[in-house]
Amino acid sequence: MAKKGNRVQVILECTEHKDSGLPGTSRYITVKNRKNTSERLELKKYNPILKKHTIHRETK
Repeated sequence: MAKKGNRVQVILECTEHKDSGLPGTSRYITVKNRKNTSERLELKKYNPILKKHTIHRETK
């Protein structure tokens, strides 16, 4: 049975990786409270392909 509530799963994708031209993608899955955070999430996460911390934004 599915849980009801304001928490939803979101996918974060690296913004710098698309511009670098390297193969692959850096994605993270996290959970956010839709009631408290209605806008798109933007977090600084580690990108193992670029080997540095980059900005990851929420996708659709």
